[in-house]
Amino acid sequence: MIEATRSGDKFQRLTDILARLRGPDGCPWDKEQDVRSLTDYFLGEVYEAVDALRNDDPRAVAEELGDVLMEVVFIARLYEEGGDFTVADVLEGINSKMVRRHPHVFGEEKLDSSAQVLNAWNQRKKEEKKRDSHFEGIPSTAPALQAAFEIGRKAAQFGFDWPAAAGALDKVREEIGELESAVAQGRTAEVAEEMGDCFFALACASRLLGIHPETALRHANAKFIGRFSALEARLQREGRVLGEATLDEMEKAWQEVKRTGL
Repeated sequence: MIEATRSGDKFQRLTDILARLRGPDGCPWDKEQDVRSLTDYFLGEVYEAVDALRNDDPRAVAEELGDVLMEVVFIARLYEEGGDFTVADVLEGINSKMVRRHPHVFGEEKLDSSAQVLNAWNQRKKEEKKRDSHFEGIPSTAPALQAAFEIGRKAAQFGFDWPAAAGALDKVREEIGELESAVAQGRTAEVAEEMGDCFFALACASRLLGIHPETALRHANAKFIGRFSALEARLQREGRVLGEATLDEMEKAWQEVKRTGL
């Protein structure tokens, strides 16, 4: 309880800081922000937290979680100023939800396995939000790869899934074959659809392998940027300019960069 009180005091300190920054004598930049402008900052902080988690760096995780928490309090502050809700309302809402969704812990319901808990959670969530579909909770603004991951995971909760990753990988190969066939036969209208099927199958395979496709792709993007920068530096040392080197020369430099371990 002592630790909870200390955490509560520090949380209140954060809300006070944001109130001061938004106040008459606060920060000009903070006072200019609105919900729309903070949306991208919030998403960026979440991605940075995911990177820290992926790298298993506790110190970085602690810092990035603080940044995410700051954005949460900042956004809640904007809505409080508009008379919609306060950060206390946000906390009360999530506290009530966690107790309500765990009647096997805080109530009399008996659930013996994580699968039973998950099924009960999903059913309560659907009833509370009055959703016609189990997929309605996936944000329309979510990156498509993230959405594919969530769609597959929700379907899997009801047993609609491959028994193992090998089945999903077979599906990936099947979809790639269909894509290649559509391209080879010039069926232009089908190419985009088949490409989408490939991405969806890859997202499902990633999930079954315990890999989040969004973070995996972010890692691949960063790796490509690092290798391409090294390729350019290598060409420059050899007196060549990126854009003027031939494809064969760039491919040779690329393979050399890969051998360095980048």
